[in-house]
Amino acid sequence: MPFCEADPWRLQYFEHVACPPEVRIPTEDPDAYEWYPQHRWIYDKLRLCASQGIECAPHGVEPPHFPVFSKPATNLRGMGVGSRLLRNLEDYRQHLAPGHFWMPLLQGEHVSTDVAVVQGRLRWSRHCRGVPAGRGTFDYWTIEAQGRARLEAYLADWIAQHLATYTGMMNFETIGGRIIDAHLRFADQWPDLYGRGWLEAVVGLYQHGAWHLEEGARTDGYSVALFGPHGREYQHLPPARIEEVRRMPGVSSVQLTFHTDRPAAAHAMPPGGFRLAIVNSHELAAGRAARERLARAFELTTVSQVAALPHS
Repeated sequence: MPFCEADPWRLQYFEHVACPPEVRIPTEDPDAYEWYPQHRWIYDKLRLCASQGIECAPHGVEPPHFPVFSKPATNLRGMGVGSRLLRNLEDYRQHLAPGHFWMPLLQGEHVSTDVAVVQGRLRWSRHCRGVPAGRGTFDYWTIEAQGRARLEAYLADWIAQHLATYTGMMNFETIGGRIIDAHLRFADQWPDLYGRGWLEAVVGLYQHGAWHLEEGARTDGYSVALFGPHGREYQHLPPARIEEVRRMPGVSSVQLTFHTDRPAAAHAMPPGGFRLAIVNSHELAAGRAARERLARAFELTTVSQVAALPHS
């Protein structure tokens, strides 16, 4: 199982997929950064914006207008760490930080897109749309059955221009059809919702440099997150309780998304809450029902309906 996964709660997706031991498939940005030095520049968000003609500059160069969005130029931890809205010049001067940059506050839908690339050509894509819940967080994601022709064309043109020699999976985050984040790996949060044979196609892409997937009819999927309040130390639920939730109708998988051997403060989490679990489901109502059951098991009095796909 050479899917190189750092989060033990996601090994469930890969442990039964046949893959030759010499084939390495990244699911983490630090691995992808190390393994693809020719293309690692895409993790420089300042350069990523410049490649699209988006106005941007490092801290130290004052924005000509406000508001702007500020964040680290490189962030391999994810979760929107260090990102913030700067509403005026006073905000900007107060939050000047080395290694950060500013860009416009883009408008439009925030979409996550996984793509399969063969020698700079986009061969497969699937889009996911997050429903915002405030404070840079999302309630849930819809893994869309339908394509997005305009966005796919934009990504295909950008890949062909800037990554003509790359073969592998990629993930893009876009707002209003413009790339705000790019990754040399796929989103490992919901591969079970991409259908049968998809992970085997990923293995073939990295093993043979070709994309072959006999894809059946697509259906929407849903990835629903459970967050608890910051300031608490959490423990994993008993396996039997997790299995009980996983067997609920319409539920595909359950992830407990934190490490019990680390203090809560050592986890990279958005300000909206501490992410406890993710439920992947084929029906939104089923995912929400499973989330509510998990919330009761964690003895939460409220369910903070957020997830981790901020403007990062």
